[in-house]
Amino acid sequence: MEQKTSVFQKIWFWLIIAFFYLPIIYVVFFSFNKSKSLTKFTGFSLRWYQRMFESRPILEAIGYTVACAVIATVVSTIVGTITAIGLSKCRRVLRETINQVNNLPMLNPDIVTAIGFMLFFTSLRIQTSFWTMVLAHIAFCIPYVILSVTPKLRSLDPNMPEAAMDLGCTPMQALTKVIVPQIMPGIISGALVAFSMSFDDFVISLFTTGPGVTNISIYVYGNVKRVNPTINALSAILVFVITTILIIVNVVPMIKERRAARNVTASELESSIR
Repeated sequence: MEQKTSVFQKIWFWLIIAFFYLPIIYVVFFSFNKSKSLTKFTGFSLRWYQRMFESRPILEAIGYTVACAVIATVVSTIVGTITAIGLSKCRRVLRETINQVNNLPMLNPDIVTAIGFMLFFTSLRIQTSFWTMVLAHIAFCIPYVILSVTPKLRSLDPNMPEAAMDLGCTPMQALTKVIVPQIMPGIISGALVAFSMSFDDFVISLFTTGPGVTNISIYVYGNVKRVNPTINALSAILVFVITTILIIVNVVPMIKERRAARNVTASELESSIR
């Protein structure tokens, strides 16, 4: 009975994987199709990628997407890191309360957050534009940065900043030369997550962007019902960027941990031999 259950679980697992990833593979595969057909592969070609880079609306969408993601990543990383460091020095009650509030944007559905931002800008009579979209992206990226930096701060020895100041460092020097280098992996992870969240966001961007400002997700949504193979090429690039970021976030730390473990094992062997 247990063996049948395990077989069923494996089959169910691979069905779920196929359900999620086969459409993505399908889009990437047909982005190299020679013809406009989305059902019959007639030959390998890069014509749709060439046409994509010759399309002004697509290039504008890519430009807005990259600019918004870079600005949102830089600002949210700085603000999120400073906030996480400040929370690590607060009382436990205040820290836990702010952490619960910080989790709300991640727990809320995107449509709720998007409508909230739209009503916020409308109530203040702020005309939606590229900068309102950037502000919205910064706001929902900050919690992810805080979530990435906080575990590194918890593993940091609290006596290190005090020791640095006892040795003559100013509080700013202790922050930049002691704390920040120690939590840099968490900062980098938070920045990469923030970039990926901003780069492929659709719902919040749709509700907070202004006239004439379109990012990649909005452009794809507006052309999804047309037979336009350049959308497949644009979607393939989007998938490639997000996949690369996810690999960096997840695989690189694993490689570093394995190398560190091997170095520790090698040093232990050398010490035991001696």
